[in-house]
Amino acid sequence: MFSLPLGDGARLGPLEVWHAEEFADHLDRAREHIRPWVGPAFVTDDVDGARATLKRYAERQAGDGARLYGIWRGGVLVGGVMFTDFDATFGSCEIGCWLEPSAEGHGLITQACGALLDWALTSRGLHRAEWHCRADNDRSAAVAKRLGMTLEGVRREAWPYEGVRYDKQIWAVLAPEWRAPGR
Repeated sequence: MFSLPLGDGARLGPLEVWHAEEFADHLDRAREHIRPWVGPAFVTDDVDGARATLKRYAERQAGDGARLYGIWRGGVLVGGVMFTDFDATFGSCEIGCWLEPSAEGHGLITQACGALLDWALTSRGLHRAEWHCRADNDRSAAVAKRLGMTLEGVRREAWPYEGVRYDKQIWAVLAPEWRAPGR
C-alpha cells in the first residue's frame, strides 16, 4: 500500500482501523509524553479506544475530511501526522502531529507535515493550512516555523489541560507562500 519514505529508516503511511492494536501499543509508549499537547479524545487507554479513534478518522476521511497517517521507524509505529480538519469547500485545513520520545530529533514530523502540506496546497488546491499548538510547546512552534508558517495570533487561555488554561498559537501558510520559488 501507499508508503512514503522519510529517511532514517522511517516511512509515512495511512493509519487505519486494522492498526488498532499497534496504535494502542504505541500509545502505551507515548501517552504521558503527548497527553499535554494533543486533544483528550485522541489519547486512549486501550485497544477499543484506539480502534474508536482510528474509526472516527476513517469515517471523516470517507467524507473528504480529516485524515490520519502513521510514522513507522524500523517497522515500529512511533508517531504520526493528521489533518485534524480538512475542508475542500472552504479551501482550508489544519494539520497536527504527535511523536513518542524515542523518535524525536530526526526531522520526521517536519518531513511528514511537509508531505501533507504539499498534497493539500498543491494536489488538492486548498488555499490555507493552519497549525494550532499550545503557546508553551516550543517544539511544535519550531516545526511550524520550519514549514514556513506565520504566527498569526494567540488565543488566550483557549487550551484547557488538567484544570489550567493555556494560550493557543495559530500558525498558517497560504498556498502562494507554499508554492513560492525558492521555498
